Amino acid sequence: MELKRKNVIVTGAASGVGKELTKQLLAKGCKVAGVDISADNLKKLEEELNNPNLKTYTLDVSNQDAILAFRDKYHEDYHDVDVIINNAGIIQPFTKVQYLEDKTIHRVMDVNFFGPLNLIRFFMDDLTKDRKEQYIVNVSSMGGFFPFPGQTIYGASKAALKILTEGLYAELQDTNVRVMIVLPGAMDTNITENSGVTYGSSSSKEDSPMKLLSAEDAAAQIIKGMEKNKFKLFVGQDSKFLRFLYKWNDKKAIKFINDKMKNM
Repeated sequence: MELKRKNVIVTGAASGVGKELTKQLLAKGCKVAGVDISADNLKKLEEELNNPNLKTYTLDVSNQDAILAFRDKYHEDYHDVDVIINNAGIIQPFTKVQYLEDKTIHRVMDVNFFGPLNLIRFFMDDLTKDRKEQYIVNVSSMGGFFPFPGQTIYGASKAALKILTEGLYAELQDTNVRVMIVLPGAMDTNITENSGVTYGSSSSKEDSPMKLLSAEDAAAQIIKGMEKNKFKLFVGQDSKFLRFLYKWNDKKAIKFINDKMKNM
């Protein structure tokens, strides 16, 4: 895909990978609709980037009515949409399934799965117009294909997003819409803080058992994948390694990660 002059919606745009995607897409000549739940962080993003091709929208992607209202507002500002990047996501507290509250389970599923699903559904008519090329990019996780102890519901939400994306790829093969699923490993972002979660007794990212990939590098790889019309993109050496290890011996792979995460 040639990204220059494309209209792109980025969720979770005010921090982490979403912020880097926004910066790099603007640098490539895109017009970006940056969506985030934090109005304060969006204001900071606007002030930092100071770019007329950026418009921001405060939105909780877990709220279906709010997505519909955003769609109407978006159509007031843009004639069409070329790319949707569903990047917003949260993790769960590091605990076993039986200790999670219902509201936590529903919140994780609503943000990570139903949010992207509804955004895609409500903009599908825009995406399937008879134009040159459109793209749906869903950011899942290596947790979407590999089980991590204490993150089972998070993993289930990202696995659902993975299968949704693969199904969309099958359904849209004869259209102008490209589809990509992104499966990143551990990244140096504020997802734990934004999710209200800590690593064990600490919120320090140094406690992560994985080497952290920078948000800048992750965003660059995602954009490069779009430019090459990729369908499936594994981002980070840990994601690529665990993909291999899990295919080779799933039981040994799970024990390997359990040992890595036993103090979390």
